[in-house]
Amino acid sequence: MGQAPVVYGQSDRPPRGDYARAGSDYTCAQDYAAYTPQDHDTYRRLYARQSALLPGRASEAFIAALPSLGASDRIPRFDEINERLQRATGWEIVGVPGLIPEVPFFTLLANRKFPVTDWIRTPEEFDYIVEPDIFHDLFGHVPLLFNPVFADYVQRYGQGGLKAHGLGACEMLSRLYWYTIEFGLIRERGALRAYGAGILSSSGELEYSVNSPEPQRLPLQLERTMRTRYKIDTYQQTYFVIDSFDELFHMTEPDFAPVYDRLRGQAEFAADERDAVAA
Repeated sequence: MGQAPVVYGQSDRPPRGDYARAGSDYTCAQDYAAYTPQDHDTYRRLYARQSALLPGRASEAFIAALPSLGASDRIPRFDEINERLQRATGWEIVGVPGLIPEVPFFTLLANRKFPVTDWIRTPEEFDYIVEPDIFHDLFGHVPLLFNPVFADYVQRYGQGGLKAHGLGACEMLSRLYWYTIEFGLIRERGALRAYGAGILSSSGELEYSVNSPEPQRLPLQLERTMRTRYKIDTYQQTYFVIDSFDELFHMTEPDFAPVYDRLRGQAEFAADERDAVAA
């Protein structure tokens, strides 16, 4: 029996993806034979464009790990990536038909399984796609799962997500995910670099996030981050900066329950609200 499609935010069209293929945990096998020559060509062109933009903009750790994805001229097979990924950090990627609910998502992460959407955008969506596709998930997220410290952080996030769900604090925790795993910046050798998947898989936001004078960039601080709303349909107006993945891991080590209690009822920050402290 399949699952119901999942939607976050607002969209003018229903989510794509064949949820009838999904099991009880929302995962499904990668139907590799279903990819067309056009699908493989779209992946090849996306990979070529994005990888050319990485030097001087992307985290050194990400650039070093990117070759671990394997093939760049076609959509990779999940099982081939998993042979390398499990040896490196004990993680594996699993196919999903699209966005999945919070509890199954957190459960997969807590068990060192990263959900990867198995369909790819159309050529008409080459420059912008509303929901994550296989290129966003593979190219943006998976390379840093080969980094032991970052891989442990993602698992910890999943474990924390299950607890946050029980405490009614998923919205606060989702902002931490957004501003680190999706849109995080790191300072390396005195320069800003991107490590968030939403930035690394976007040709426009990669340059904007690192070099544009327009957005504000703040040191990552848990409570400020959890109180900050975000936009899903524009470049970010606020980014949070870390100095190392070790810093990120240790910052998120304590129990968040007291943090959630302090933040309940406090005013939120708009996505573009300016702060006196800049990174």
